[in-house]
Amino acid sequence: MQEYLQFFLPSFIGILLFVIPFPFNGEITISVAILAKLVQTNFASVLPDIVTGIIVLTAIISLIVKFSKPTLVERSPFLTKLFNVSTVWLIARVLGMIFAIMTFFQMGPSWIWSENTGGLLLYDLIPVLFSVFLFAGLLLPLLLDFGLLELCGAMLTKVMRPLFKLPGRSSIDCLASWLGDGTIGVLLTNKQYEDGYYTKREAVIIGTTFSVVSITFTIVVISYLNLQNVFGPFYLTIVIAGLVAAFICPRIPPLSRKPDTYYEHAEKRIDENLPKNTTPFAWGMDQAIQQAKKNKSYATVLKGGIQNVLDMWMGVIPIVMAIGTVALIIAEFTPVFKYLGMPFIPILTLMQVPEAAAASQTMVVGFADMFLPAIIGSSIESELTRFVIGCVSVTQLIYMSEVGGLLLGSKLPVHFFELVIIFLQRTIITLPIIVLMAHIIF
Repeated sequence: MQEYLQFFLPSFIGILLFVIPFPFNGEITISVAILAKLVQTNFASVLPDIVTGIIVLTAIISLIVKFSKPTLVERSPFLTKLFNVSTVWLIARVLGMIFAIMTFFQMGPSWIWSENTGGLLLYDLIPVLFSVFLFAGLLLPLLLDFGLLELCGAMLTKVMRPLFKLPGRSSIDCLASWLGDGTIGVLLTNKQYEDGYYTKREAVIIGTTFSVVSITFTIVVISYLNLQNVFGPFYLTIVIAGLVAAFICPRIPPLSRKPDTYYEHAEKRIDENLPKNTTPFAWGMDQAIQQAKKNKSYATVLKGGIQNVLDMWMGVIPIVMAIGTVALIIAEFTPVFKYLGMPFIPILTLMQVPEAAAASQTMVVGFADMFLPAIIGSSIESELTRFVIGCVSVTQLIYMSEVGGLLLGSKLPVHFFELVIIFLQRTIITLPIIVLMAHIIF
């Protein structure tokens, strides 16, 4: 009985925290997001100071470790992994530090620290990441380490494998993203990849395909576009288009060409073969209990949670600041996205989307930040066009100010150019479906 409780209680608390939605302040969201929101609300005035300190400290320690290799760091595998990074990531951390300092003190050119570039990241987006990382990092072990994923893996492999070419345990990643936040999905996926539960191909598919935009943020987008009256059809359209993209993208390059090999430093490997004369549920329960037995020391689990938090804060936030600021500067102060959107004008015209020229740049500007299409599209008169802009921006998933930066800052084997291709693929796949639904609804 005790071993069943050792599996059930932590897993049940993990489900309550990451999967089960609750009403809060008029929104439907998950407990981890509620906790993060409370931190954002109560510490709003000091969070920019804290995240600036983290970004600066990370860059300085990384520089020291790179050039002097202190014994304290070399003796610790965790600190070595955290601070002894490649030259490219060291440059990104230093760039993030420079942008953070310039934005915090409003130094240098205003196009770096304005409220739509560095200011948007330092004062709006990164404090959200800080809060989500704090609770997600500490509490993720409840979801990951006590057998829940083993049970889900055994029961859902026959669904996830044929449809999406993924192990059954990935269903929890998808749910956590959908009900909570896309960033939580990326964190879950990265941790599972590092622990040897996903291959390179599986991890990148999950990170780029199933780290979906949360219901909460979808409501923000639809409110900005003044389409609250069609939320039901709006979200149905997103789900349909997203599922089609999730079915197609893993079957075409670059995702289909990712190797089915595991992370080089992972100790575990997943085995999905079901023994004869047993049911998926029975086998899943057996695997779950075996996993739960491994976590007898809650102090060790807590230590792992704290390391998760530090890894997310210091490994990811500086990268988001660096890459996100550059992307937003390009979007705000250059015509790059306007020119890139021009090929969509004839496509949107052919699909009979009103105000096609105005809508065209919103097709690609979402790569910089998911909220930019809504900002640009809010001035468009046609409800049908605003509907299309909103749905496309949500289903594109890869935006550099948050999820894109997270993916590049994680251990997942995906490169910037591949993210560009996946973003365009998702746009091309989902656009016809969304336009068809828009013509049916309006």
